[in-house]
Amino acid sequence: MLVEGRIEPGARLNERQLALTLRVSPTPLREAMSQLAAEGLLDLLPSRAAFAIKLGEDEIRHSFEMLAILESQAGALAAQRIDDDARDALLALQRELRGAHGRGDLAAYCRVDAQIHAAIGAAAANPLLVDAQRALAGRVQHLRWRALQDAAAWRRSLAEHEAMTAALAARDGAALGALLRAHLERKRDGLLAQMRAQACQING
Repeated sequence: MLVEGRIEPGARLNERQLALTLRVSPTPLREAMSQLAAEGLLDLLPSRAAFAIKLGEDEIRHSFEMLAILESQAGALAAQRIDDDARDALLALQRELRGAHGRGDLAAYCRVDAQIHAAIGAAAANPLLVDAQRALAGRVQHLRWRALQDAAAWRRSLAEHEAMTAALAARDGAALGALLRAHLERKRDGLLAQMRAQACQING
């Protein structure tokens, strides 16, 4: 719900309503909310009030700049260190990504997109890098959904993933690292442009 934008950024979560909607009792719901807060998707206040994370322009810029650094390094290492089984699994994920785009299934696309980025990170075989990437990627995952609302941006994302997969299959670390950096920087720029356009509409 948070990742798919069904809860607006900055909105307060109604714990009772969520429990009814999801058909869960309060205890597992609170545990899940604590986990989401740890992943950077919720702000939990001492009063137990919970708000969907809302990032400003500077936070988005800084987050994607750091994520681009982490993922480009992960890509460079992954291309050198990935074994055949992990490479084949990534190629299979790319086929899933292509299929989700073909069906127009944005939810599935975003889910597989996140799996691909995580798998590249895992293939880098550097636990410290993986942990840092995971923490930051979780914080901006809902923004990746927003960035793909535009059909042209979605097509461009798929084309970039095809190029990344080709670089990985060729074990070209320099190319994969550069492609990942450009991919994330372009996503950052698109999101910031969206925010500015929405601000102009609101301000008239």
